[in-house]
Formats: sequence, C-alpha cells, structure tokens
Amino acid sequence: MNDRNDRNDTNDRNDGALRSALRGLEIFEGLTEEQLDWLVSVSEPRVLSDGEVLFRDGEEATGFHVLLSGGLVVTKVVDGREEVLTRHSTEEESAAAEEHDGKPSAAHRFTGELPLLTDGAYVATAAASGPATTVVAYPKPVFFEMMTRCHGVAAVLIPVLAWRIKSSEVQARKRATVEALGTLAAGLAHELNNPAAAVARAAQELAPALERLTRTAHAWGASASDAERSVFDRLAEELDKLPPPVITDPLAQADAEEEIADWAEEAGTERPGLLGSGVSDLGLELGWLLERLEGVGEPSLPAALDHLAALLEIRSLAAELRAAGPRISQLVAATRDYANLDRAPEQTFSVTDGLENTLVVLRAKLAGISIVRVYEPGLPELTGYPSELNQVWTNLVDNAAEAMEGSGVLTLRARAEGVCMVVEIGDTGRGIPEDSLPRIFEPFYTTKDVGKGTGLGLHLSYRIVTQRHHGSITARSRPGETRMVVRLPFAGTAGQGTACATPAEPADAPTSAKSTTSSTTR
Repeated sequence: MNDRNDRNDTNDRNDGALRSALRGLEIFEGLTEEQLDWLVSVSEPRVLSDGEVLFRDGEEATGFHVLLSGGLVVTKVVDGREEVLTRHSTEEESAAAEEHDGKPSAAHRFTGELPLLTDGAYVATAAASGPATTVVAYPKPVFFEMMTRCHGVAAVLIPVLAWRIKSSEVQARKRATVEALGTLAAGLAHELNNPAAAVARAAQELAPALERLTRTAHAWGASASDAERSVFDRLAEELDKLPPPVITDPLAQADAEEEIADWAEEAGTERPGLLGSGVSDLGLELGWLLERLEGVGEPSLPAALDHLAALLEIRSLAAELRAAGPRISQLVAATRDYANLDRAPEQTFSVTDGLENTLVVLRAKLAGISIVRVYEPGLPELTGYPSELNQVWTNLVDNAAEAMEGSGVLTLRARAEGVCMVVEIGDTGRGIPEDSLPRIFEPFYTTKDVGKGTGLGLHLSYRIVTQRHHGSITARSRPGETRMVVRLPFAGTAGQGTACATPAEPADAPTSAKSTTSSTTR
C-alpha cells in the first residue's frame, strides 16, 4: 500500500513539474486550467541523449514535439552534403544567436507541425544537442485535437509556421543561386575544354610548323624554276578560294588520304602522311592534286610536296585557332547572358535566348539526349527578370534530363498565345506519378530519394513565374511524356487580370496547375 502511495506521489510531482514547464511556454501560456490538465494527460515526455535522433528526414510524420530543456539541431542532406537548417535551444544565449534572421522565440520550443499539417513526411532530421534534452511528444491525432481544444495554440503556431516556410525558401533560393553558379562554372569548364585544348595544341604545334614552312620554302625556292613556281602559286591561290569542305563519307575521305600518302611517299616527300591528311581534310582527292601539279618536274616534285604539306599544316592550325576563338567568345557571351552580368535586374529580353543559354550551360548533362526546338518566329520580348527565369529553365531542363536518365528527347517550344508567351519544356522520361502530380509545386514536396532534393526547386520556380512575372505554370505527365508549361505576359500586359492564368485542361489529362489567380488540380 505504501509503495502504491509513493508511486502516486511521484506521478503527481512529475505531472506538477510537467504542468509548470508547459505553462511556461509561449505556445501554451494562454491555456485554461482545464485545457492544461488535458494537455498534461496526453503528454509523452522523452529524454534524449546527445546526438540521439528525434525523427529523420523522409520518415512518416507521427507527432508534434515540444522542447522542454536542452537543444535540437535540425539538418538535411542535400546532394550528399549534410546542411544545418536551424538549431532550437532552451538557453537564452544560444536562442538569441539563432534570432539574427528574424526567428521567433517561440520557434525554439516546438517542431514537427509542418508535415502533420500537410499530411506528409518529415522534411529534415532533428537530433538532440547536449547531454540533457527533454521533449514532449504529442501523436498526430492528439495534435489535431490540441488545435481544436486549445485555440491559443494556433495563434502562436501559425506565425512560426509562416516564418519557417519563408526561411526555408530563402535558404533554398540562396542554395539555388550557389547551385546555379556551380552549374554555370561546371558547364563553362566542360564546354571551354575543347576550344581551349584546340588553342593550346595549335599554339604548341605552331612554332615547329613555322620552322618546317620556312625550311621547305627555301628548299622549294632553290629547286624550282620560274614556271614551276607559277604552278605552285596558282595552286596555293586556288586553295585560298576553296569553300569549307563538306565531308559526307568519312570512309571515302580515309581512302583518299591513304591514296595521296602512298603516292607522295613514292614521289620522295619527307612527310607523306601530313600531305595526305592535309589534302583530304579539304575534301580533295589525288586526281585533283595531280591535275594542279602538272608542270612541276620530277626533280622538283618532292620539294613542292614538302612545301605544300607544310603550308597546309599552317593553314589547318590557323583554321583551328579561328574556330576556337569565336567558340570561346560564344561561350563567354552565353554565360554572361545566362547570369545577366552587368545588367539591370528588370529588363526587356528574349525568352528563347535564355532557353538557348540554358542549353549551353547544361550541355554536359544533356549528352545523349536529342534536343528539338520549336520556336515561333518573331516572338515579342518580355519585360521581367531574365536571370531568375533562367533559374526556372535550368530547373525544368535539369529535371527533364534526370527523368530521361541519359537518353530521350527534350523538346523546347515557345509561342505567342494572346497576350502571353507560352514556353513548354517536354521530355520522354519516366513521368511524374499521378498521385504526386497535384503536389509538385508545394514547398518541401519531392519525388526524389532522401538526400537528392529539397522539395523547393519547383516551388521556387512557381514563385518566380507567378509572383515575380504574374504568369502561371502547369505540369502534365504520363509515362514517356511530361510537359511543363509556363505562361508569361508580354511587356505591358502583366496587369491584365487572369490573362496568363492556367487554361482549362482536358478532364482525362493528369495535371498540376499553378497560377497567380487560380490553383486547380485534376
């Protein structure tokens, strides 16, 4: 009997301490005695050791958690890197350090409400920070009953929830900017590699090639007669006027190269292979060369062929440099336009230019994927924020490339539709699951594996299109065909009500639609 009384006394003391601790929290400070009694009765206190996980990213959300003592660190793995999203602490000094970004003080004392309200999974991992962390858990049904019974809870919870969503978007926007710069740098480095290597190789080979040209010129000049020099000069002049070669049959070109090299070797030239490749690369054959060399005697022929080979080598190196220079300039220009360096944020711009610059930046990720462009000619320009829209195009094209897993068809369409520009980005990938399609623009919702996405990429794209540009964005998908449709108002039409709202879709088409004026799911 005494033992039972002792246990009852202990429970009463514990309930009293819990009651006192809960009453001291901002989220519960307005509760009546009856509400507080109920809250204590449904509370599930839990003590966590340092580093012990409270819940994990991607797990089904089962409860709402209130922090009584100690601290929690909230993290998320993004692209293989663990990032600290925030820290919750009951110590005033630690909590103040987290409030530099406008974090409400109440936000330190509870977590887990967002996935419960959206009927989703936890969007991050929370673990104890410190040796004595005490939390109180409220299962999902209890949480919703709490919202009904205790009206004052919502008054504190909703502003904190709004701050958390806004803070996550800010973090995601910063991350998207960094990722865009990383994509830009990686794409530029990849694309610059070929022309830069061509410049380096040509520069390295230019000095010995010039030395060979000088040496063969002396030898040719010493052995040739005036008439033979005239023949060679006419040949060189004709080479200057040749149009760029069109090689339609690589095997035929290889046969011509071998035939010219064999003949040149029999004629006594020092570098028959160089002459064979130089002539065949121009789309020419042995018969053409023999006809132009008529009038050059057999004693002078080796010197003529050596000088011709050296001349063709120099011209080939010069052609590589001429081709590489504009290519580098084009890449730099595309990069500058993609990032909109040295330009005002809001400006008039061509959407198709942004799409093309995005393809340049993502060329490495699009290897093996066929690209189809269907751009209506004479499209008007838009007024807005091109660098932000480039983030949208990058996100949509990158998602499409990932869905196709290295092979498929990426289709870009741009057309005028009334007062709107319509941009469609389609792919032949695996598609978006029908049950996921209505939610893809929601914050924190992702169909990717844990650690491979934040669930904010499409949400940020939606915000850029709808809030910054007064447009709409729609997704239609089935296996083998996904289309992301963006509608943007032309310059001067952004204020025309629902001009670029999402139009009605066929009833049998799985669709997720978002716009500034409507949000429909079919």
